[in-house]
Amino acid sequence: MSSSLVPAGIIKFATLYSIYSGCIIFSFGVIGNVLNLLVFTQLKHFRTNRCAFYITIESISNFIYQFLSISLTILTSIYGDDATGRSLIWCKLRYILGQTCALTTFYMISFSAVDQFFSTNHRLNLRQMCTLKLGRYFAFIFVCFAIIHSIVLGSSYDIKPTLGCALSNYVWVQYSTYFFYPILYGFLPIVIASSFSILAYRNVRHIVRRQLPIVRRKLDKQITAMVLMRVIAFVCLTLPNNAYRIYVINFPISQSMPMVYALGRLLQTILLSINNINYMINFYIFIIFSSRFRRQVKLVLVKKCWQRWKHWCCPINNRVEPDNNIEPRNSQIESVENM
Repeated sequence: MSSSLVPAGIIKFATLYSIYSGCIIFSFGVIGNVLNLLVFTQLKHFRTNRCAFYITIESISNFIYQFLSISLTILTSIYGDDATGRSLIWCKLRYILGQTCALTTFYMISFSAVDQFFSTNHRLNLRQMCTLKLGRYFAFIFVCFAIIHSIVLGSSYDIKPTLGCALSNYVWVQYSTYFFYPILYGFLPIVIASSFSILAYRNVRHIVRRQLPIVRRKLDKQITAMVLMRVIAFVCLTLPNNAYRIYVINFPISQSMPMVYALGRLLQTILLSINNINYMINFYIFIIFSSRFRRQVKLVLVKKCWQRWKHWCCPINNRVEPDNNIEPRNSQIESVENM
């Protein structure tokens, strides 16, 4: 009797951990990604910056992933698992959406690191080679590739009696084992992001010697530091879950072994929650390590969003006021619009 209670207790703890961690990550993730989108779309110098464009795409992908994650959390609270073993459509759809968002997020981080390397390079031809229009083409092509790739790979998942939702085709198992998880999903974006972010940081240390406007130099330094810290977090949070995914695909754990299955379920839940931090942490990294970004967030929230909300919710009443009050109010509105 006691031997069956221990695995049940472990699975119950894993379920509770998944629910609470999922709700916390979802809450912080939605807030952080919404604030990222506000800052990078409201400020003019970010709207024309290629790296900020990649960060915006990453934030949109993270935002979508948060709702997929909270859906899994809700299903876990209802059924005790993510319900992928109960519905074939949900089994496939879960992996299609998850892999699309994951690939988009990981490679937008890599693209932002590559872009900063070219933007901060001392060679003029390299700086001029990457344009915002070209960046939009690259982002569009890669997002299309991520969607098509995820549909093809996700469609190969099937429900097995003892394993649940798992890859059913031997060819796709080999592909996931030797290419998708170790290279396309793991090694390649990590190497690209790490190497180019270090090279960009090296470039920006010598940026003072170049004849550039001081505003441009400050923006390059700010974004390079933000991208470097984001890449460090990305590498640390991605590697453990990626290694575990490769192991599980090659050695799936059967539910016929209760203790091993329960321990594997707990380990998977913990590593998945660590990996999911990737989709909510970018805003908090930026605001912790960049004082300039903190001021920009304050500017957007206080001077733009709050003023607009106040004008929408508290319209000026059509009443006669003294002339000396009209001019300051009008001048205040004009000053807010010019910021």
